[in-house]
Amino acid sequence: MNIAESVNTIYKQIETAALDAGRNPEEVKLVAVTKTVDAETARLVLEAGCPVLAENRVQSFLEKYEVLGDAPEWHIIGHLQTNKVKYVVGKVSLIHSVDSLHLAEAISKRAEALGITQDILLQFNISGEESKSGASEEEAEALLASVSTLPGIRVCGLMTMAPLDATETETRAIFSGLRELLYKLRQKHYPNTDLKELSMGMSNDFEAAVKEGATLIRIGRSLFR
Repeated sequence: MNIAESVNTIYKQIETAALDAGRNPEEVKLVAVTKTVDAETARLVLEAGCPVLAENRVQSFLEKYEVLGDAPEWHIIGHLQTNKVKYVVGKVSLIHSVDSLHLAEAISKRAEALGITQDILLQFNISGEESKSGASEEEAEALLASVSTLPGIRVCGLMTMAPLDATETETRAIFSGLRELLYKLRQKHYPNTDLKELSMGMSNDFEAAVKEGATLIRIGRSLFR
């Protein structure tokens, strides 16, 4: 496993996909998902030129944070329970997976207590797949309207996942659906929002995501195989 080679390969794939879509590759940030590796392997990703690390589980994040501290830009991308909010707010730059007002309220309360503003993304289940987390597209305006009134939170964009068995056509439709939803919500001019990020695309479909406007792609398996 050569981490530096893997990082370089993915950056080249991002560049090709972005240029094919008429985009600037610098608009796309690689988020390295380190859930399957230890802290020292994660450190190699930083040294290879990828400054953003992400974890699905809070416990895994805390273990790596103890070793790596604030050297990476940390993101949480997995389902976040309200009782775990206190362990990540103020330590991570971005929480991708806020899918309910209840969770947003817990984040707001913790951020207020710390005197900070926590950046978040709202997660939507564009595909409608039952096993996927995320609010429904129909809930989008009501959810954002409520979350945007909370102190200590800034909504920076949206996140989704496509089914693993989806065709490329189906995957691109899901990603374009999230992009269109972002554009729609931007027109409403909600407070405490800066709707510029689209977190979509993983190892199996990130090139399609880049072509559909992703600004954050979450890559794990392709980095560490």
